[in-house]
Amino acid sequence: MAFTIKVNGTAHEVDVDGDTPLLWVLRDVLGMTGTKFGCGAALCGACTVHVDGAATRSCITTVDSIGDSAVTTIEAVGQSPQGKALQQAWLELEVVQCGYCQSGQIMSAAALLTDTPKPTDDDIDAAMSGNVCRCGTYQRIRAAIHKAAA
Repeated sequence: MAFTIKVNGTAHEVDVDGDTPLLWVLRDVLGMTGTKFGCGAALCGACTVHVDGAATRSCITTVDSIGDSAVTTIEAVGQSPQGKALQQAWLELEVVQCGYCQSGQIMSAAALLTDTPKPTDDDIDAAMSGNVCRCGTYQRIRAAIHKAAA
């Protein structure tokens, strides 16, 4: 079935089953591999994208549920002021260790800063609690979010 989805400001027509997860449309159909597969059950956050600005787990979001919503991926998050500030802070504070979870971490953090420009530690912990980092860079992630908010 054909669907038209708006990703990173561009409309894309995709021919997939309606119950296909957005993650696989992004990665396999559109070739946008910045969004990662982690658990497939919305538990780790590696697949986080924005749907109309809200942090959304793309592994459980079906393409037919997107409709006219705007999808933003890690490939375009740097075009927003929050995303650009986060990417710079991530680099300056050397947040990344293995890097696998980091696109999802940045997407969740960007949604947080859009909604809460000056987050407290509690705000950050609540917003980021669904993102797992196996390397344990949580303190650097929190510091980078504070730096980006400054």
